[in-house]
Amino acid sequence: MQRYSLAALARHALGQHRGWTPLWRKAAPRAHYKVVVIGGGGHGLATAYYLAKEHGIGDVAVLEKGAIGLGNTGRNTTIIRSNYLWDESARIYEHSLRLWEGLSAELNFNVMLSQRGVLNLAHTEGDVREGRRRVNANRLNGIDAEWLDPAAVKRFCPILNIAPPNLLSGARYPVLGATLQRRGGVARHDAVAWGYARAADARGVDIIENCEVIAIRTAGGRVSGVETSRGDIAADKVAIVAAGHNSVLAAMAGVRLPLQSHPLQALVSEPVKPVLDCVVMSNTVHVYVSQSDKGELVIGAGIDAFNSYAQRGSFPIMERQIAALLELFPSFSRLKMLRSWAGIVDVSPDASPIIGKLPVEGLYLNGGWGTGGFKATPGAGHVFAHTIAQDEPHPLARPFALERFASGALIDEHGAAAVAH
Repeated sequence: MQRYSLAALARHALGQHRGWTPLWRKAAPRAHYKVVVIGGGGHGLATAYYLAKEHGIGDVAVLEKGAIGLGNTGRNTTIIRSNYLWDESARIYEHSLRLWEGLSAELNFNVMLSQRGVLNLAHTEGDVREGRRRVNANRLNGIDAEWLDPAAVKRFCPILNIAPPNLLSGARYPVLGATLQRRGGVARHDAVAWGYARAADARGVDIIENCEVIAIRTAGGRVSGVETSRGDIAADKVAIVAAGHNSVLAAMAGVRLPLQSHPLQALVSEPVKPVLDCVVMSNTVHVYVSQSDKGELVIGAGIDAFNSYAQRGSFPIMERQIAALLELFPSFSRLKMLRSWAGIVDVSPDASPIIGKLPVEGLYLNGGWGTGGFKATPGAGHVFAHTIAQDEPHPLARPFALERFASGALIDEHGAAAVAH
């Protein structure tokens, strides 16, 4: 693997940049692997990388039915934070955030992490009580969190409309305060996928694109491999990391998962000069927004209420998102929409992920992240790799086992998305 550096950039400039090699090999599937990872998104690639780096298991294949970066990894709104309420959630997201903070150096690939701060607005007295509670819970878990009054919110984000309700310039939902996580922010989603793919490939992992899994083979209650559009592959262990299609894949092995798949829509505006240097989220108004490095406003909200596998936007959802955005930022009304899209997220009954072993021996799942998958990418891959390699849950993953739906030890994070499900 070529190491990126200022010296390498200068050296390749002398050859008109014709000497750069592809980020990863175009591997062809082999007959057998120790571990097959189904899903070439951020979580799947991170899992493969940590299997090789932390556990010495380089005999791994990552199977992606399309091209790397075209699934949910390239379709999210790139927000990163760890200010979740419950201890179990806060710990795994904080583990992930700490990995994010060193990820560019770890992968020798710039993931463009921008810790610009994440504001979660409060518009009612109930929001204020919940926000203060979350700040205190975060601090008890060693997570940076602050409570800002309206004046402090205005200083941190000057273009935000915090005026009290009136007929002319006021907001329907005045800003009464906000939580702030200064270490939160955004990262470049496709750079994360490319960085992990490059690093995993350098450690011997085969990344196999355009390879759709059509069946999971089992024998005697144990997984034995997969059937794909590019032939059969035997495997000692199979890990399912396919976001909105996790339940479809698990059903191939006879496992019924408590997951529902929903579209999650987002859109971007035309690019403008820098006007918003933080992430703003509002549960009550139901929108979140940040500005990309290219100048586009990246706008999202909650999941669609219906079940679907369609990766496209729809006018009513976009209309509601934009209306909510203009409640907070009336000055954005002059902007034009550039494009919209949707990803497919899988949501569990308690809106928390499922990480661990499935009832079929040798079969593992990392899924059910809902709207929180991107921010968890490094941490989820790290703990999932441990679970696969050691055949027992990582301590941070233990509370998220499938068995919690039988025991009742749920981790209810329905409000954690900041635009509640």
